[in-house]
Amino acid sequence: MRTEQDYRPGLEGVIASKTEISFLDVDAEEIVLRGYDLIELAKKVQYVDVIALLLDGKLPSEEEREALEEDLKADVDLPEAVLSVLNLLPQETHGMDALRTGISALASFDEELEDRSREANRRKAIRLLAKVPTIIANSYRVKMKKPVVQPRKDLPYSANFLYMLTGKVPSDSEAQAFDQSLIVYSEHEMPNSTFAARVIASTLSDFYGALTGAVSSLKGTLHGGANEAVMKMLLEAQSKDRIEPLILEKLRNKERIMGFGHRVYMGKMDPRALLMKQALLKLTEEKGQSDLYEMCEIGEAVMLREKGLYPNLDYYAAPVYYLLDIPIDLYTPIFLAARTAGISAHVIEQHDHNRLFRPRIHYTGPRNLHP
Repeated sequence: MRTEQDYRPGLEGVIASKTEISFLDVDAEEIVLRGYDLIELAKKVQYVDVIALLLDGKLPSEEEREALEEDLKADVDLPEAVLSVLNLLPQETHGMDALRTGISALASFDEELEDRSREANRRKAIRLLAKVPTIIANSYRVKMKKPVVQPRKDLPYSANFLYMLTGKVPSDSEAQAFDQSLIVYSEHEMPNSTFAARVIASTLSDFYGALTGAVSSLKGTLHGGANEAVMKMLLEAQSKDRIEPLILEKLRNKERIMGFGHRVYMGKMDPRALLMKQALLKLTEEKGQSDLYEMCEIGEAVMLREKGLYPNLDYYAAPVYYLLDIPIDLYTPIFLAARTAGISAHVIEQHDHNRLFRPRIHYTGPRNLHP
């Protein structure tokens, strides 16, 4: 018999699924991806290697990596009809709404849409990983009345993604920082968006439907949208002298300061944030913008002193993207693009070992009413 004691708001601490994909070992302060430490991966391999690890269960050989790169390059172009759909969206459309629409529209062009086999699902994952960056870049360019940008197939995956976002070929250090950000955003056990995708996939709905649901989940400021809010706050502060007064004023007004705290990393710093903090330091030194790094450090210290909260990934990823000249409206869509690898792995795993999600509730309404 279920009791009120069984109820956990937000399903906090409830184990909802078994997985071989990833695990957050909070005690060891390690994010495990199929046996590897995520931070070590971000320092030693490329995002394309992590795609292979998540989808295939192992890091690729050099030949396998090159083959995967070629598969991704072969599928970067969008159907003209999808571009036409994006052209019809109002100019004020949020990037995540455009992305959701683009992914949904793509479903009709996939001949394997109803094939739930592991092999077909992997091919769909590759097609989505190839096309999602193109949707993100061109939905924004269409909105801004700019010409559609064509993918550069002579560039590696991450460098091409960054090129499409900014319109310029990145330097090696810029491409590396962006690639690292994609890796640390790629997979994170069972956050809301991944759970949403698995719930949808558990009905045996299609791959595109599951990812569309994940986009809707990730749009929220309590999940993926936080990185945009962080950068807007930093720009509002304008200087390192004004960041502390601004945060204190927001706290007095009971405003939520985005980029701090995490449902899993309670009382500890998100290890992904530390990696992005290091990337930010390197970029600010190269670009002569050390004030931005110092501003972020001051904000970190204020929030630890006032609220006992540590930065999460979004706090330091946002200024990294800003220094890479990426439009703020695209920060959350980039998060989804990176997480497509992890979400795809979860959808494949769900379809491979499916059981329909069907939780119960703790009812608090009236009983025994009569018309």
